[in-house]
Amino acid sequence: MQAFTTLTARTAVLAADNVDTDQIIPARFLTTTARTGLGAHLFADWRYDPAGRPRPEFVLNRPEAAGCGILVSGGNFGCGSSREHAPWALLDYGFRAVISTGIADIFRNNSLKNGLLPVIVDAATGAWLIAHPGIELTLDVPSTTLTLPEGRVVSFPLEPFARHCLQNGVDELGYLLGHRAAIGTFETRR
Repeated sequence: MQAFTTLTARTAVLAADNVDTDQIIPARFLTTTARTGLGAHLFADWRYDPAGRPRPEFVLNRPEAAGCGILVSGGNFGCGSSREHAPWALLDYGFRAVISTGIADIFRNNSLKNGLLPVIVDAATGAWLIAHPGIELTLDVPSTTLTLPEGRVVSFPLEPFARHCLQNGVDELGYLLGHRAAIGTFETRR
């Protein structure tokens, strides 16, 4: 997992509430355990018509969405079933963070374990972000803040262990393996 301390990137806005994991990555694409290649299927049922042609009206098919590293969405993002493929698809597409007024717990935990930063903001900030697609934001993991273009700083919740893991590019297992020597010493004494 890549370390995550700060990110300055443009936003793509998906102004929808209750975006569930089956919309993020439809179940028919869950046949792999590889983390690569899923970005092509991100929001597949919304991005492509039944013949597989891109729908020009969908936000990620618009030229201004190219290269955006932050996805802004409405409330209750990532609800539905527990599937790690959802954050994998977002990361593979190129997003490093998702901002919403509400993020489902299971999706949030899966995101943190895979290096995707889930950012929860207040309703006023969320509405402002949705109304201003394509802006450049700075997300700072150590200070748990996002900085808006005019300089306003907004705090977001992130527990210390998740912050530590993101900053060091490790998941829970990587964190434990980083203490292998101390674990070995403890086991030897027991």
